[in-house]
Amino acid sequence: MALVLFASSLALYLLATGAFVTHFMMSRDAARRVALGALTAGFGLSTLALLARFGEVASLRSSHDQLAILAWFLVAVYLLLQFRYRLGVVGALVSPLAFLLTLSAYIVYSGSENLSERLGSAWLPAHVAPAFLGYAILVVASCLSAIYLLQERQLKAKRRNGLAPRLPSLETLDDLNYRCVAWGFALFTIGIVTGAVLAKVVWGTFWSWEPVQILSVMAWLLYALLLQTRSIGWRGRRAATLTLVGFVLLVVSFLSLNFGLSHGSAVG
Repeated sequence: MALVLFASSLALYLLATGAFVTHFMMSRDAARRVALGALTAGFGLSTLALLARFGEVASLRSSHDQLAILAWFLVAVYLLLQFRYRLGVVGALVSPLAFLLTLSAYIVYSGSENLSERLGSAWLPAHVAPAFLGYAILVVASCLSAIYLLQERQLKAKRRNGLAPRLPSLETLDDLNYRCVAWGFALFTIGIVTGAVLAKVVWGTFWSWEPVQILSVMAWLLYALLLQTRSIGWRGRRAATLTLVGFVLLVVSFLSLNFGLSHGSAVG
């Protein structure tokens, strides 16, 4: 049942991607409404799929589950942001990312198999929830940064018929980027701390020089630097570029978490 629901949400995320891109390229409001409807419906089916999956295995610990949870958080964050701001262009980046994550989850679906019984600690949800929500918010921040750089380029080129009129202002993008990085950083920090506690419970040590731990700390330091440098005027392009560098570190960290570069893919 869960697999069928995931497949249905996958189709809706693909539809949302096409509609968002159509809205972005042709500025058609009908396409935006279709995209938001498909994305919201896909999110609803993903929610049901995760609940069904939990009912089947009584836990969400496999690579499939982690990919699906990250996709769920990513769409949730975007929909909340969209509720307050009209950011269809961000949806054109978020929806394909949600599609790819859900597709990856679908491909690596492992039935009722779990990664490790050692991960049955109560610290696991205390780690996963803030860490993955932080991941999702920082991914949205990266999308905002990419759009910022695109908008800046469009404005400098002074193209009358370019994409600039369809994009949010640089000020709006920079402000939202800062807010997302601040919230994402706070949650990511909680995730790192609880991840260290989980590592202590599972393996007896807070730190074991695992790639996922090293990459996570590197990403944390980069985002800490980004927030600190904003106080001395590092905004705009510099902030957007650093956010994208942090995104690359997060991607590599998440891949190391899920595809065999750590102790059974447990903590991040």
